[in-house]
Amino acid sequence: MTTADTSSERELGQDAKIHDLGSGCYAISAEGCPNTGVIVGERGLLVIDAQPTEELGEIFLKKIREISDKPIKVLLLTHFHGDNTAGAAAFEAGEVIASDLTKRMMETRGLDDREVLKARYPDFYPAGHALPALAMPTMTIASSMSIDLGGREVRLMHLGRGHTMGDLVVWVSDNSVLYAGGLVQSNTAPYCGDAHLADWPRALDRIMAFRPSALVPGHGRPAIGSAAVATAIETTRDYVVTLRDAAAACAESKLGLHDTFQSLTDALQPRFGSALLFDAHLPFNVARAYDEAQGLDQPQIWTRERCDDLEDALTRTSPVSPKTEPATLVEDEPVVVDEMVADDSDADVEQATGESADTVSEASGELVTDSDFAASLLAGSDEAAGEDELLPEEDVVQDEKVLEKAGA
Repeated sequence: MTTADTSSERELGQDAKIHDLGSGCYAISAEGCPNTGVIVGERGLLVIDAQPTEELGEIFLKKIREISDKPIKVLLLTHFHGDNTAGAAAFEAGEVIASDLTKRMMETRGLDDREVLKARYPDFYPAGHALPALAMPTMTIASSMSIDLGGREVRLMHLGRGHTMGDLVVWVSDNSVLYAGGLVQSNTAPYCGDAHLADWPRALDRIMAFRPSALVPGHGRPAIGSAAVATAIETTRDYVVTLRDAAAACAESKLGLHDTFQSLTDALQPRFGSALLFDAHLPFNVARAYDEAQGLDQPQIWTRERCDDLEDALTRTSPVSPKTEPATLVEDEPVVVDEMVADDSDADVEQATGESADTVSEASGELVTDSDFAASLLAGSDEAAGEDELLPEEDVVQDEKVLEKAGA
C-alpha cells in the first residue's frame, strides 16, 4: 500500500504556524498536517477542521489560545476524512457541526477510513498507537446555516459534490474569507479517492463566484489576494479535470486499471508531479477516476483489503481486465443527486454569480447535493421537534428545512 510521507526532522505539529487573514480570521498550518481555521467573534470562536489525532489537536489548540482565550462555540468538520476529524475531542467545542451527508459517510465509512488511515499515515498512527474514537457531529445541516458569533455572522454552505459527497465551506462575508476544506488544495496534490470528479469543477465555480480575498485550502499555504485565490482554485480544477478526462479516454479505449494508471501518471506527472503527496494520492485518485469513468457514481468504500487489492493490481505485470476488478470491491449504496433544496443559500449564489439559483441549477444539474437520500437522513425529525436547540437561540440563524438535530 502506498503511504503518505509525512516525515519531518521535527515532531509533527511542532512547526505549527498562525496565518493572520485579517479581521479575526486565521489559519493554522503545519508540515504534513491539514489546515485548521479559526474565526473570532464577540461570543466565541468557530474552528474549522480538527487534526488526525488528539495529540495534534492539543498542539493546534495551544496555537488557537495564542489567538484568543474565548470558548470554542463550534467545531466545523468540512468532510468525513479521519485526518480532519479524529482529533475533534481535543478542542472541547460546544457543538460539532457537519453536513447530513458527512454524518452519513461517517456512519457507513468511518471505521474503515480509520483503519486505512492507520496504514497510510504511519507517522500519525505509529505501531501501538490507539486510534481515537470516531468523532461524530452533534448537529448537522442539509444545505446551509448562518451562525452569529457575536458581531460576526458566518455562513456554512454545501455547494455540491466534489472532494467528497458532503463537503461544507465556510464564508465570512465581512472580510471575504472562504475556508474551502478539501475542495481546494495549495501546493499539495488533491486527494480524489472519495471524489465526484464530474461535479467537483462546478463546486469550484461556485467558490470562485464569491470572489474571496483570501482562501484557506485543506492542505498547504493559505491563498491571500485575488490572484493567489484564483491560482489555487484553477490549479485544483486543472488536476481534477485532467484526471477525469484522461480516465474517460482510457475507458473509451477499454484499458484495464493497470494501463489506466500508467496513462494517468503520464498525463499528470509533468505539471503536478512536484506537488506534495502526489505519489501517495495517485493510486487512490486513479482508482476513483477509473470507477467513475466506468459509470460508478458512488465512490467505493476504502478498506484495508481494497487497498491491498489496488496495490496488487497496480504492481502485477499483467493488466487486470476491467470487467473483473470492480467485482472484488464493495460499493456503497447509491445516492440520487438530481434534486435541489431551496433555502437561503439560493440568495448567496445569486449574489455571488448574478444569476438566480434556478438558472445555476439548470446549467449544472444541481445546486447542492441534497436528494431523496439526504431527505431520508431527516427521518424521525418530528420526534425531535420538541427538543431544545443544541446552540443557544441567539447564536444560530436557521434556514428553513436546513437544520437537523443530532440523532434525528
